[in-house]
Amino acid sequence: MARFWRFAPHDSVIVGRLAQELQCSPLLARVLAARGQTTREEALTYLRIELTDLHEPALLPGVSDAAEQITTALEAGRRITIYGDYDVDGVTATSILWHCLTLVGGKVDYYIPSRLEEGYGLNCDAIRTLHEEDPNRLLITVDCGIASVKEAALAKELGLELIITDHHNFSEELPIANVLVHPRLPGHDYPFIDLCGAGVAFKLAWAVCQRLGDGTKASPRMRQFLISAVGLAALGTVADVVPLLGENRILVSYGLNVLRTSQSPGLGALMQVAGLTEKTELTSEDIGFSLAPRLNAAGRLGQARLAVELLTTDNAQRAISLANHIDQLNQNRQTVERRIFKQAKELVAEHEGWDEHAALVLAHPDWHPGVIGIVASRIAEHFERPAVLIALNEEEKLGQGSGRSFADFDLHSGLSACAEHLISFGGHRAAAGVRVGSENIDAFRDALNAFTKENHQPTSRDVEQKVDAEITFGELTHRAVKDLDCLGPFGMQNRRPVFSATHVDLVEPPRKMGGGERHLSLRVRQAGKVFRAVAFGKADWADELSAVDGPLALCFEANINRFRGYENVELRLLDWKPAREFDGNTTSAGKVKTATPAG
Repeated sequence: MARFWRFAPHDSVIVGRLAQELQCSPLLARVLAARGQTTREEALTYLRIELTDLHEPALLPGVSDAAEQITTALEAGRRITIYGDYDVDGVTATSILWHCLTLVGGKVDYYIPSRLEEGYGLNCDAIRTLHEEDPNRLLITVDCGIASVKEAALAKELGLELIITDHHNFSEELPIANVLVHPRLPGHDYPFIDLCGAGVAFKLAWAVCQRLGDGTKASPRMRQFLISAVGLAALGTVADVVPLLGENRILVSYGLNVLRTSQSPGLGALMQVAGLTEKTELTSEDIGFSLAPRLNAAGRLGQARLAVELLTTDNAQRAISLANHIDQLNQNRQTVERRIFKQAKELVAEHEGWDEHAALVLAHPDWHPGVIGIVASRIAEHFERPAVLIALNEEEKLGQGSGRSFADFDLHSGLSACAEHLISFGGHRAAAGVRVGSENIDAFRDALNAFTKENHQPTSRDVEQKVDAEITFGELTHRAVKDLDCLGPFGMQNRRPVFSATHVDLVEPPRKMGGGERHLSLRVRQAGKVFRAVAFGKADWADELSAVDGPLALCFEANINRFRGYENVELRLLDWKPAREFDGNTTSAGKVKTATPAG
């Protein structure tokens, strides 16, 4: 489906005044104005990122009570077990709390459920086992538990003290635990509700450090720990794709520098295998595309405990060994992902009529349940429709699936409409998981296809691309593009600025690159100015671009590519179309171009 480009309106007077008052490039001023920062005061507030602007931990619902119970357990010498999750948010949250409690002499261990065998969150078998091993232990969840009503009831029945810290959505009722810590807890009004699990764990660790200090301030040693913990919180925040606004933006901004200069053996080894040790500056994209996938690979392939060990070990040799192993797991994950993606496309091609289904339901006995979620996202994008991929267990006649939405389709509602064909399902509007009997997959496919066809007729407006400004290549100076970094860190709800340019020519034919030749590299020119551009996951554009007769209109992000001491402006191509389809479709109010892109 062609994407609709929606341009932000600009007032040249406001842009000029901002550029003058802020002493910044007109390019930065245009983006600030496009995002609603139209006065000097608004812009400075938007650009301000100070660690001191983090809210006091006592404001977070439940934190004070949780810190008190934890310090009481520490003083009594009781075992404290951190019950985490297998994704990066859960792994970093576990590591933050483990470091905190270990530094103050606590008797601490952690439990990470197996993604493949136990699934997400608290489970009753684990609670029984932990209770049998030590009924006097204090159990603290991180990044999970707020929906674990049955499991919390079991802990209470057994007499196991339980503190739940989480950030996910609630069930119809809250679990009964000794303490609940959650930024959106009913009856409370925390100033920032979008913390991830690692952010919540950081606030809890901060509160514990205060309580062990003078009540309001941590000791110098623990203050140093909290600074280092910001790096782990940044990892979890970016990886969990929460809005990079407010406290999250502060944590990531400072955390990026902490990660780059960290003395932690595990983080150092992870940076080494990710090829980031020579970078003078880290970005949120370095976390999202280099560090997080490696840590996530351990959880996806059933070895999340190794990721926690990597982030907590003080043994340099062990850290190197773990980092290399996790890097190999990530390479294996990429290989498996490419194979599943290829097989999924072949399934659609082999079955008549499936390419016309409003939603795709694809199943295969050779697929890995820990990887299908990534591939479901790629399939949904490739075929431009919701997709559910199912890993079949032929012995148990059972399928475990993962689905992703497209064009704002409410996937959770779609699964609800098909519930009679499913054993269970869960998730939200954009992503969900299912369990289904093998004999019911065809019926599930038909039901989801029918529901989607009836309730979802996407248009180009549903997949619109927001554009901050139409510019010329001449405006993309090194200084101007570097100035844009002060708007970051970039991520969810704080995207990197997007621009468009018209009458752009290809300097040479596009070149496919990367593992499986998934990506595209090209050189483009406008009025004598040449830039390298990359298009991730868009290798299929190569022939289409080469076949265009005439100049192009491009939609892209601009950033600084830093390599071996050199810095160059580089473009990330998001969309394109022939320039002739772009010309003459501009309105004076807001430059809303309605011609549809060819890409």
